[in-house]
Amino acid sequence: MSKGSIADSAFSPKAIAGRFVTARSEGRALDGYPGTLPATLADAYRVQDAAIGLWQDTIGGWKVGRIMEPLASEFGTDRLAGPIFDRHIWRAGSGVLDFPIFVGGFGAVEAEYILEIGTDTPAGKTNWSRAEAAAVVSNVYIGVEIASSPLATINQLGPRCIVSDFGNNASLIVGPELKNWRTRAFEDWTCETWIEGKQIATGNAGILPGGPFESVRFLLELSAHRGMPLKKGCLVSSGAITGVHDIVVGESSSIRFGADGEIKCRAVASDGESEALASAARGGETAC
Repeated sequence: MSKGSIADSAFSPKAIAGRFVTARSEGRALDGYPGTLPATLADAYRVQDAAIGLWQDTIGGWKVGRIMEPLASEFGTDRLAGPIFDRHIWRAGSGVLDFPIFVGGFGAVEAEYILEIGTDTPAGKTNWSRAEAAAVVSNVYIGVEIASSPLATINQLGPRCIVSDFGNNASLIVGPELKNWRTRAFEDWTCETWIEGKQIATGNAGILPGGPFESVRFLLELSAHRGMPLKKGCLVSSGAITGVHDIVVGESSSIRFGADGEIKCRAVASDGESEALASAARGGETAC
């Protein structure tokens, strides 16, 4: 049996989740993966489930990230997901919004489109078409995902590692609604990422295979299989449009969506969240 499989006693989802959650709550970095790396994505989601149960907050949304080739073929999917908690969802204003990242860990900004679920989805529906997924979206917003983990090598270790630590999500910044999103082609959903006054990359939602609605479709199926169907008001972060761009404490970023708006933000050092482990009797709630 392969190392790290479900039957391998060295692989402990609860222990791994506890170490990740403790590091996040204390705002400190990890020297390496805190245990045996999951052998499969299913194992990685078991770690994520355990971490959700330990984290003291309600899920307000989900990030969807890309799995690139050749790993997409290896794992049989080109996307992965992680929870976004209510305390980590912020509304953008006209000024600069400070966001925390883990010093000594990983930190990045990602230009994204945020899709809001307009109705509770049926618990027993595990197969969705892209058109059905689009139909349950009520609003689309411009936004920024802050990717950050206590583990600096999280992306280098790949999808199994990313999934096991909340999908490498730290927070979500939600901007204004995307204008005329129902009638615009994905290629017209454009954005630019700037860091420290320099343009880093440009892109449009058409770069996502199947577009943002495919991200929603994927998440609807995954969540239903996990027994957590999406609820009205849930926010879905579509996947990085211009790429994943490293950022360090003190650096500022501007994510520009043309006439649809701009989000200004700045990286600060995480000082942890003591409230995240405040009550052993209450774990994370999957209201979303």
